[in-house]
Amino acid sequence: MSARSDDASPAAPGAGAAGLGAEEARRPAATVHAGDTAPPEASHVATAKDEFAYQWAKTVESADHGPLAADEMRDQLRELTERLARLLDTDPFQPCDARDVGAALVAAHLTGIGTLERSFGLIGQWWPRLRAHALARRRDPDDYLLRITQVQGAFAAGYAEALRDRTLTEQRAVHAEVLDARELTERALHTSEARFRAVFEQSGLGIAIAGTDGVILDVNPALGQMFGVPPGDLPGRRIRDFMLADDPVHIHSWYAELSHGAREHFSAEKRYRRADGDPLWTHLTVSLVRDASGAPQYQVAMVEDVTDRHRLYTRLRHQAQHDPLTGMPNRALFFERLEALFADARDGDRVGLCYLDLDGFKVVNDSLGHDVGDQLLIAVARRLNAHVARAGHLMARMGGDEFMVLVEHAAGTGQVVALAEGVLAALREPFRIRGHDLTVRASIGIVERPVAGSGPADTMRAADITLYWAKSEGKGRWTIFDTERNDREVARYTLSAEMPAALHHGEFDVDYQPLVSLADNSVLGVEALVRWRHPRQGLIGPDRFIGLAEETGLIVPLGMYVLERACREARRWREPCLARAVEAAPFISVNLAERQCHDTGLVRHVQRVLTETGLEPQRLQFELTESQIMATDGGPLERLRELADMGVRIAIDDFGTGYSNLAYLRRLPVCELKIAGSFVEGLRTSGDADPVDARIVASLVDLAHALGLTVTAEGIETAAQAERLRAIGCDAGQGWYFSRPGPPDRITTLLDGIPKVG
Repeated sequence: MSARSDDASPAAPGAGAAGLGAEEARRPAATVHAGDTAPPEASHVATAKDEFAYQWAKTVESADHGPLAADEMRDQLRELTERLARLLDTDPFQPCDARDVGAALVAAHLTGIGTLERSFGLIGQWWPRLRAHALARRRDPDDYLLRITQVQGAFAAGYAEALRDRTLTEQRAVHAEVLDARELTERALHTSEARFRAVFEQSGLGIAIAGTDGVILDVNPALGQMFGVPPGDLPGRRIRDFMLADDPVHIHSWYAELSHGAREHFSAEKRYRRADGDPLWTHLTVSLVRDASGAPQYQVAMVEDVTDRHRLYTRLRHQAQHDPLTGMPNRALFFERLEALFADARDGDRVGLCYLDLDGFKVVNDSLGHDVGDQLLIAVARRLNAHVARAGHLMARMGGDEFMVLVEHAAGTGQVVALAEGVLAALREPFRIRGHDLTVRASIGIVERPVAGSGPADTMRAADITLYWAKSEGKGRWTIFDTERNDREVARYTLSAEMPAALHHGEFDVDYQPLVSLADNSVLGVEALVRWRHPRQGLIGPDRFIGLAEETGLIVPLGMYVLERACREARRWREPCLARAVEAAPFISVNLAERQCHDTGLVRHVQRVLTETGLEPQRLQFELTESQIMATDGGPLERLRELADMGVRIAIDDFGTGYSNLAYLRRLPVCELKIAGSFVEGLRTSGDADPVDARIVASLVDLAHALGLTVTAEGIETAAQAERLRAIGCDAGQGWYFSRPGPPDRITTLLDGIPKVG
């Protein structure tokens, strides 16, 4: 799906040319009419970099009247442009190198009001050309925009750091002059006063000198310019008059301590109001000056205007915390709010989350294109945010087509469920996007719980799991987090994670259950049934781990392990039968999973096991479920036929519980059907059997015999069941009536009763 940070915009002048990194991109030559004089700057704009440097110089000249001449400024900015272009196109990308470029701007004294903001504005104007340059170099425009943003941040940081260093140097110089003025003797008073006045009047920092009572005695011109008032209007006012009600508490306390002589100085970032009402953001340093006896004498305030830097920081922070496509809060801002909620929670506070994912959104991108997908995302975000914002909740785009709603101080599960239902209702009305009426559905995972006893990460994980439940249950719905269900999922995942090591350490064991002839009660075969002897949980049945093994692919090595164990035991069982006949020895029946059928090395592995164990192929049987055998085609079916050609028996397990194509069944290399125990259940009572089950079993037996297959009934637990199945014509039976699954020695004992053949 599409979630780009920029849309294709109309081509700006020169947008078809390469960006700053393409030396071959030329600016069209200016047309000179009769009587016109070619601009002297024309030679400086021959390349894209020259053009950018030229525009940059023009931009800076309008904001700065530094010591550099125009030609020197352009040369300086041409060099900085070259460095920025190299930085953007160099891999690996090192945005921190842009700090040096920002510092170089300060070193060149290009620090006028608005210089930084106008420089970044110029970069924004050049974005269409930079984007075209990125596409020309086969770069992701989103990645290139991220590079530009990071370069801007590093550039601003270097600029601010260098400006701060210069400011601190000036501050130290001013402070030293104040101290020198106090300590100099009368003979040097005139010289000291003149020197102090020069620094005081010419400094770019705003400086105010006040008495110990906080009444302003003198200010320099820079301070008056910052506040937008004549410097003469400020003396006589108190420093406290400039404090604002929403100033941080610590600024008030620090100033009170300084006024009483308990603090020598303090620094803080503080907001003021200019005379025209605009905010003035400053870095404020207030110092206490003492007389020769050490008593407080003056307060000196030095004020640096950092409004541009603050605006830049605010803009960059907004970009970092908002999604560029929809303008909504993004994942970073959401987690910041969620963590603050847990950090500031009081007893009894509750939190609610609605984790929303659009169903089938990928189809829109694939069929109608990413542009339509982007516009649909924007429309969905606006509609949902309008619905959620009315209730005062935060909604954020988490990425792709996923959104999250944070319900702070939730009133209970009902409130969050009502919100989720409202969201689903808001999506029912189709969206009109570029001539298409698009209907969108969503799945929502709901978590509502007390804040105490949990954390942001746990709550997010619960929401993620619940969203997965909602999508797996049919989509277009909401599902509430269930602790018990989650515990079962965690336990299931834990077993899945432990299985590889358990197989390696031999924790899996094999039990055996006989398949008995209903005609003479002789043992015809034995089914191998795997068990997990867990070191902490004890004996675990296959119903708890076979599905996990199939999901993870561990069923293939586990199946081979069971096959090897079973074939070795089957070979050993032949010994008690040698006195009678080899034909009387039972076959071993092993379950074969679907993933094993898709294993291209299946036949080779089976041949190896038979060779190593000495077991005849005719005494090995593989069992597949009805749904598995019906799904075999291509490679899996060919592998089953190869096994059958070797002499290996193929049986269909749980027959009757799935859907069988009888025409297809005739072509399969199958020799036996095993009727599911659910049909045998109705035959267990000593009285009248269930007529429906009896007819079904009789039909299945007749069908199997018509196809030339033998029939084994599973789940026989009573003599009545065995007798009825014998009367129906069933060939063999399996179940607790004959023997429960057990160790291989139990089979050895049963084999002593095999009648002699022939």
